[in-house]
Amino acid sequence: MDQLKSVLSGEESRREDRNILQSVNEASTLGWGTRIKGFIACFVVGAACTVVGVCMLFLPKVGLTLFIVFYTFGNICALCSTMFLMGPVKQLKRMCDKTRALATTLMLTCLVLTLCAAFWWKNFGLALLFCILQILSFSWYSLSYIPCVREAILKGVALCIK
Repeated sequence: MDQLKSVLSGEESRREDRNILQSVNEASTLGWGTRIKGFIACFVVGAACTVVGVCMLFLPKVGLTLFIVFYTFGNICALCSTMFLMGPVKQLKRMCDKTRALATTLMLTCLVLTLCAAFWWKNFGLALLFCILQILSFSWYSLSYIPCVREAILKGVALCIK
């Protein structure tokens, strides 16, 4: 019935003029309370997966594989949780900002390489290395949202090296 109303009123032709980003943005208009609940739920699932992954690390034979899967899935959930606060389009735009494009690329590359090393290459030493790089890159990416923190860290490291 709603589709019939939109066709008869001419709204259907206006809908066709929109691009994909506008459609996604329109579909993601949640209330603030719903956004907070979604953020908390997704973040808690991500944190729980990370904790479960660390616990699985101590299982014989399959422990490292389960750790990699749960830890990577936890990071993906934590990353997706922020989409509830900003919206998916704004989040993707901010991820591609020039200030954090390198951090985003490194983080996503480490996520993919961790899974490739564990399942495709079956090299668990390399998977563990990529997992450590995943931790570092996710931390560096997260710090990019706090103004001036990354610059302060780099200056502090430079002072320590001298």
